[in-house]
Amino acid sequence: MLGTIINAAAVAIGSLIGLLLNFKLPERYHKILFQGIGLFTFFLGVKLALNTNNLLIMVFSIVLGSITGELVNIEKGMEKISTKIKKRTGSLSNTFTEGFITAFLLFCMGSMTILGAFEEGLGGKPNLLLAKSVLDGFSSIALASALGLGVLFSIIPLIVYQGGLTILTRYLGKFISEPIINELTAVGGIILLGLALRILKLKKINILNLLPALVFAVLLTSIFIK
Repeated sequence: MLGTIINAAAVAIGSLIGLLLNFKLPERYHKILFQGIGLFTFFLGVKLALNTNNLLIMVFSIVLGSITGELVNIEKGMEKISTKIKKRTGSLSNTFTEGFITAFLLFCMGSMTILGAFEEGLGGKPNLLLAKSVLDGFSSIALASALGLGVLFSIIPLIVYQGGLTILTRYLGKFISEPIINELTAVGGIILLGLALRILKLKKINILNLLPALVFAVLLTSIFIK
């Protein structure tokens, strides 16, 4: 868990720096920052999605995952959590929830999260997560500048998700193969593409309701790819 703790600390520090900048930047800078983040997210999503070696697994993972996520309504649940945190902190930010969700997905859907958690979970040094911490620290400055306080509190789901992967790997590491990592990364890329459309205000997608697709990517790859 050391890598995840350091990662969360880096995001917290970067977010605090970004919040200081947030108060000083005119509105037009917030707008262009938001658009830049959206374009970067789109690029990252495409890059990760190309990791797939089986389009059918990707399609069925997204279809089954979105149906499951919609039934559970993960998006609504996360919004409730975000609203409670917002009230507790007394924040007046209109972008608190957007920053909370956007930062969590950006920090957790990439291949470095998956591979880094697996690396540490299998007993190695958290080198990938340390490198990711540096990248996330700088990214959080830009995110917090554009989206505010919600970015800082994204460390809560980051610790749960990334730390959970690390712990899970300690017990199930021998079952995790390269095809599973590839398909998991690729489905994460599709989720980031949806996030990019949302950030750029091209389409309102309930991104968090797609998260179960990650579980189906693992299950379907385990069953059909040997």
